[in-house]
Amino acid sequence: MTDMTERNRTDSPDTEKEPQQTRKPARRGGGDPATRGRTTIADGVVEKIAGLAARDVVGVHTMGSGLSRTFGAVRDRVPGGSTKSVTRGVKAEVGELQTALDLEIVVDYGVSISDVAHAVRENVIAAVERMTGLEVVEVNIAVSDVKLPEEEEEESETRLQ
Repeated sequence: MTDMTERNRTDSPDTEKEPQQTRKPARRGGGDPATRGRTTIADGVVEKIAGLAARDVVGVHTMGSGLSRTFGAVRDRVPGGSTKSVTRGVKAEVGELQTALDLEIVVDYGVSISDVAHAVRENVIAAVERMTGLEVVEVNIAVSDVKLPEEEEEESETRLQ
């Protein structure tokens, strides 16, 4: 048989055509999309998350030392100054997979400092790990002051002047 005869035989409507092979779409790049590229998280992002999580704990009056709170209050009063800084009193060191945090807090008078510190540590670790996927290796807490009930009255008087 010649080539023409063979072609005619396969193209004739009487014979069954072989189903054409459908081409599967090729996966470009291969592998899980989550493994393509790198995600970096800035220290400031972790500091904001930790600051908000620490402030949510009952017994934490404010964050930061007296000096940083004073500078923050001045900065808040200046036109165009930053709004209340959620990172005040928080320092984060962020690596590729882990982070470590240092917090400076002021607690309310009458609360158990160890209970507040424990609750802050738990809340901060849960929030940072859930939102960033980083492992929190340590949360160091420094209690720099205790907020006394009568101090609130003195602060409100100075604000009125």
